[in-house]
Amino acid sequence: MQINWTEFTPVLSLAGGMLIGAAALLLMMANGRVMGVSGILGGLLGSSDTKGWRLAFLVGAVAAPLLLVQTGLFEIDVQPVASGILLYGAAFLVGLGTAIGSGCTSGHGICGLSRLSLRSLAAVCTFMVTAIITVFVLRHVMI
Repeated sequence: MQINWTEFTPVLSLAGGMLIGAAALLLMMANGRVMGVSGILGGLLGSSDTKGWRLAFLVGAVAAPLLLVQTGLFEIDVQPVASGILLYGAAFLVGLGTAIGSGCTSGHGICGLSRLSLRSLAAVCTFMVTAIITVFVLRHVMI
């Protein structure tokens, strides 16, 4: 996915960030849980009595943007930047990094940093450095 910078508006970005923060705060207050998508998804795979809210969260995360686009107020231009083995390899590495880091970017980046977690700071720094190196290699070395 690429960012369409001609459609970028700071107001919409701020509103989106505030909604993500509000959702994380609401989940923390209601369930005492950190809003990490990998942990929420992982909890669906095991035997747990928390599957209801986890499933509702993930369905809402997918359905809300789809419903928003259907209103016609916003247009989301999705352009895949990878396909085939590159896409599956990248997905595997993201999953592996999430397992090794005990969480994903949303859990560490949004919730962990806001709780001043040093472990989350290390994880986010690792994610960012890895992303920068990956983009550099893909755009300047592999071409």
